[in-house]
Amino acid sequence: MTNKFEGTGVALITPFKEDLSVDFDALSKLVDYNIENGTNYLVVSGTTGESATISREEKKAILETVVKVTNKRVPIVLGIGGNNTASVIEEITSTNLNDVDAILSVSPYYSKPTQEGVYQHFKAVSKASPKPIILYNVPGRTASNMLPETTLRLARDFENIIAVKEAGNNVQQYLELIKNKPDGFSIISGDDDLALGIVLAGGSGVISVIGQAFPKEFAKMIQLGLKRNVDEAYKLHFKLTDIMGYIFSENNPAGIKAVLAEKGLCKPDVRLPLVQATNGLKEQIAHYVKTF
Repeated sequence: MTNKFEGTGVALITPFKEDLSVDFDALSKLVDYNIENGTNYLVVSGTTGESATISREEKKAILETVVKVTNKRVPIVLGIGGNNTASVIEEITSTNLNDVDAILSVSPYYSKPTQEGVYQHFKAVSKASPKPIILYNVPGRTASNMLPETTLRLARDFENIIAVKEAGNNVQQYLELIKNKPDGFSIISGDDDLALGIVLAGGSGVISVIGQAFPKEFAKMIQLGLKRNVDEAYKLHFKLTDIMGYIFSENNPAGIKAVLAEKGLCKPDVRLPLVQATNGLKEQIAHYVKTF
């Protein structure tokens, strides 16, 4: 591997017990399961981790658990982002980042800033962060697309901005980023269904949702892509295509939690305003897992 964040990272869920308290035993089991089956790095408290409904105290305890169980076997990325720049900076400077290898920071949501506003936000975050930063562009959740020229401007201007997790499901935007990125800057897919194609086009890998349920197969697919073993990689891609669609058909992470519950790794519970996957979706998922 040429860098810590090449290959397959997974956006970890936050498992809950039936009373919706954090299930640290299930979290520990999930971390071990991923590391033992080929996941290259872990992303903690991102969108898939239900960061919007996790308290600061819970987030601290979740990170401590992941750090302890990981025991330096793979890198750890921590999600710290938001639409209040001062609050993001305060969280970065007040969090113990000693065992964190990078920060994943989402482009400001809801406020719908201009591209200059996005640039100035990340400029301030960059100056405050003692750790490398992976930008996160997910227009479907933020209602604001960080355009390639803004991403590349940030990449060129700040040494500690090392990558972008691009999750707009926009192939043209991916290709523009890959074509024009500066040396040493990584383009990471945030779209499971596009990940292999993006790797083959020159991307560094993926931060995956479904990868945490099928780490052996998904990580192997990405490694085959990085090695240009196209036919073998696509065999795995097509084997995983249906489940990629299932888990995002209602909401994330209800879909992936239903998969993990079927595999005995956690319960399917999510916190409001999210709700569990419907019985119909659970049946589709159960059939897929049983016949995989």
